[in-house]
Amino acid sequence: MTSNHNGRTLSLIVITRNEAHNLHDCLQSVQGLADEVVVIDSNSTDTTRDIALQFGAVVSQPADWPGFGPQKQRALDLATCDWVLSLDADERVTPELAQEIQQVLMNDAHAAYQMPRLSWYCGKFIRHSGWQPDHVLRLFPRTQARFSDDLVHERVISDLPLKTLRNHLLHYSYLNFSQVLSKTDAYSTASAQQAFANGKRASVAGALGHGAWAFFRTYVIRAGFLDGAHGLALAISNAEASYYKYLKLWWMGQEASSRKP
Repeated sequence: MTSNHNGRTLSLIVITRNEAHNLHDCLQSVQGLADEVVVIDSNSTDTTRDIALQFGAVVSQPADWPGFGPQKQRALDLATCDWVLSLDADERVTPELAQEIQQVLMNDAHAAYQMPRLSWYCGKFIRHSGWQPDHVLRLFPRTQARFSDDLVHERVISDLPLKTLRNHLLHYSYLNFSQVLSKTDAYSTASAQQAFANGKRASVAGALGHGAWAFFRTYVIRAGFLDGAHGLALAISNAEASYYKYLKLWWMGQEASSRKP
């Protein structure tokens, strides 16, 4: 394997499901930076796999979906390089960030690296609303980190010192409001399932309270009003996501109780 980083190699790992609209730009952004690309695909029905193969990726398509944390760990287990960069398909490495990552690899600092992330919401990068600052740990030596087992909101676990890069990772998280609705449904379900598995329960009134608090926290405490109309829309989205998470958690409790003799 050839490296451009003083002999130290870099694996890019990505998990996907129907990400044809995102994956090309994601992989294009790390060309010349990553020595290896590993894609774990959850049985996409679009051209995601074809796009990954066009970039020379190692592609695996396991039959089951274990959750975000275990799926990313599968990708990490397939990586073979010295260092790993973990991205989501809707993220992009800027040229400035790529150069900064190259410097890390050349210096081979004994640390894990987080980077500031700038996220896009339906036509605008959001700079308040709790989305800034948003530091995500994405760059680490392969053998000295692992992913948590969380079904959603997974994280990288490492005992290495944590350092912060300067340049932004771009995150095109919500291109339109149809994506907002579909992701809200998927993430609220996964969050409710994880909470239920941890023994938590909820009520309808509690779901309303959580939704109201999510709106107030986003729009007022975290200054979402400074993001204009987009900030208001995002606060409403966050309220809906929190409401449905706890409403689904309440429903799971009702279902479990109804099955008892």
